[in-house]
This record gives sequence, C-alpha cells and structure tokens, in this order.
Amino acid sequence: LGAPGRGLPALSPAVPADAAARLAAEQEVENLSGLSPNPEKDIFVVRENRTTCLMAEFAAKFIVPYDVWASNYVDLITEQADIPLSRGAEMKGKCGMNESELELSWLDQAYTLKLSFLKEGHNTSRGPEASWRLSRIQFTYDTSERTYFKDAVSPGKHTASSHRLSALVTPAGRSYECQAQQTISLVSSDHQKSVQLLLSEVRLQPFDIPADFVFSEEHKCPVDQREQLEETLPLILGLILGLVIVVTLGIYHIHHKLTASQVQIPRDRSQYKHMG
Repeated sequence: LGAPGRGLPALSPAVPADAAARLAAEQEVENLSGLSPNPEKDIFVVRENRTTCLMAEFAAKFIVPYDVWASNYVDLITEQADIPLSRGAEMKGKCGMNESELELSWLDQAYTLKLSFLKEGHNTSRGPEASWRLSRIQFTYDTSERTYFKDAVSPGKHTASSHRLSALVTPAGRSYECQAQQTISLVSSDHQKSVQLLLSEVRLQPFDIPADFVFSEEHKCPVDQREQLEETLPLILGLILGLVIVVTLGIYHIHHKLTASQVQIPRDRSQYKHMG
C-alpha cells in the first residue's frame, strides 16, 4: 500500500481531442491594414502556435436599405446606407483543418462581419480533388448608429445572412485573387430587405498557408482571367501579324533572288540569235 495522503491524482472531466487542441493553440490576430497603400483595402492575419493560418486582403462595402418617414409622416420611403469596412476594425479568427472563420467588428460593435470558410473533397474525372470556398456570410448592423443611418424607423440591430453560399471557390493549397468588384447579396432580418456586399481587390487564403505571411500560388477569378486575356490578346495578335509579315517578306525575297538568277528568255524571237 502507498504512503498515507499520497493517492492518485484527481481525474479531470474528459475533453474532446479537437477542443483540447484548440485550447492548446496559442492564437494571435493582427490587423495590418495600415500597410496597405489603398485606404479602402484591409489586411487581416490569424496565427496559431506562431504560424499563419489565415490571411485576408480586401476592400469591402455594404449597401443597406432602410426605412425612414416621408415628409408627411404617414408614408415610408427607403433610403440607402453605404457602410465601408473600417480600417480600425477589431478582429477575431479561428483556424481548423476543414473550417476557418474571420470575424470583424467596428464602431463599438455597431457593425460585425463574420466570414466562414469550408474545405471539402469531391470526386472528379481526374480522381479525388479538394477545394475551399466562402460558405457563409453574416453581417450584423445597427440602424440606430448615426454615422451611416439617418432617422431610421424602428431603429435597432438586424442581421443579413447568405443563403446556401458557395463563393470564391478555389483549389485546395492555393489562394484566391480577384481585383474586379464582386457583389454578393444577403437577406436581412429587417423585412427581408436585400443587403449588397461589394468586394474588390481580394487576396484570401484560409487554409494550407505555406509560410508566415506568404500566400500560395493564386487562383484568379473568372473576371480577372477574362480581363487578362483581353489585355494580352491584342499583343498576341500583333506578334502573330508581325511574324506573318516577316515570313511573307522573307519568302518574297527568296523567290525574287531565285527568279533573278535564272536566264531571262526574251519575248522578241529576233533576239534568239544573240543567245548562246
């Protein structure tokens, strides 16, 4: 028997492995928007265990309809608030193997944007492949906030969310890039009004970042790919046309030299006697 007073250590309640890992992870979040030369573009980084696990760069603005009283105080009219994402936004984030999240809030929690990302595998004709996507957007806004809302009827907090969203689809192990403006529609709890999220200058990677503060190879959005093609197509056609002209001139020059070296047969038969 063991010595008195030296029993077994107390057992703590069982903790799921993923929860224990999350508790053990040392998380850091950084708003690096001040490094962007574009005042409308924000940069956010989430790090766990001193390793970058999520990076996001984008410019964002919300277009939010809301009701105000008409001048007769009987009818309602709809106004529109343009709400940019603030550079001084507070942020939270979490990373996982297949799910990641970025949450931003500004103006004393009057506005909160939550972006959820999902990585999943699927079978294709080339075999199993994996990709990630933006799977959910949730935007909470307060119409009693006076910076962007003026005399809103029944002011208060509302939430606009996406419905079965599958946006920014990107092959696993790559970052998403799109300079062009994209519009994503959200449905608000305020009488089902449609809130528009405008995204531009996007570079984003919520999974499989190869090194600290380093994006993987980019996967360009279709609009950027088309614009890039429109920019390079005239150059390609110009090069082809130039090549055709050079080849044509070369063939003409060679043909001219060959024909010039041949004996010229005179058309006037009287000149035949001088030949030989």
